[in-house]
Amino acid sequence: MLQRTPTLREIPLIEVGPAFPMATLEAALPRAQALLDAATQGVPPRVLAGLDKVSRSWLARNNNAYLFEIDSIAAKLARPGAYFLSVNYEWGCTCRVAPSPDGTSARLVRVLDWLTPGLGRNVMAAKVASPPGSFVTLTWPGYTGVLQAVAKGRFAAALNQAPMRKAGGGLMPLDWAINKGRVWRMRTGTPAHLLRDVFEQATNYAQARRMLIDTPIASPAIFSLAGLAPGETCVIERTETAAHVHDGPGVAANNWQAAGWKGRPRGENSAGRACRMAAVEPAFDSSLPWLEAPILNARTRLVLVADASSGRFMAQGFEQDGPATAVLEANA
Repeated sequence: MLQRTPTLREIPLIEVGPAFPMATLEAALPRAQALLDAATQGVPPRVLAGLDKVSRSWLARNNNAYLFEIDSIAAKLARPGAYFLSVNYEWGCTCRVAPSPDGTSARLVRVLDWLTPGLGRNVMAAKVASPPGSFVTLTWPGYTGVLQAVAKGRFAAALNQAPMRKAGGGLMPLDWAINKGRVWRMRTGTPAHLLRDVFEQATNYAQARRMLIDTPIASPAIFSLAGLAPGETCVIERTETAAHVHDGPGVAANNWQAAGWKGRPRGENSAGRACRMAAVEPAFDSSLPWLEAPILNARTRLVLVADASSGRFMAQGFEQDGPATAVLEANA
């Protein structure tokens, strides 16, 4: 008997206004509920409610510009977890910024790893209207930050989680707790909200680069940025107030490249992923011939290739057992 290959679901591409988190939530509320179920599985509602209370207090204390959106999203979801998940993240990523194969533009290659199942299956592409021009963010319903996006005629960028400081003497649980406590004491915005600000405000690569270098943030981060010309590429490593910039073609995983900067790498085999990504050709090949271990692993949830000069991008969602969506090829 002939067996049919299951049809992969499409990544929806929707056009929205500046209030894209609520627009994506209203367009795909069942997806949001499914993702919350997966992300909070095994956590008692009372605990989630307590984490929400602390998270909202932190956002309010910092005069977070997006608190009103998160309030509306929490009300729409009508369940605990929305505030905490808006400010908390634990992921691994691998990125490359380099000239296009023909040497005429700059490109971004991005692989996102996250433990939570369902992120690959439920990813969305939102084309967001903003004053300097629209941009497409690969996102999830109700998410208020930007983790990766492309703005035609401006730039493409992605956010990686930075290494964890060994603040507790190298003991993982203690390191994690102390670092979280440090974040709660900060009075600045999250890296994901900074990247959103960059796409909503910066008109070109130079302005985006300056914002990512100079703007204080609540926790360390690594930004990969690709402009229009083949020479407009950089990786920006950030602490809360300091930056180390690697101009030119480069890769980013979840370990520091800056001399003297120390921390516990995130994700699986960060150094190995970075080494493998350095050899990736940033071509628009939907077969993704370079997507192999260790870049591809059980936590891989999203792959993106983007060229801001043409606006062209290609994305695919993944789950633990392999591709979860068909490849989306579109123009920003």
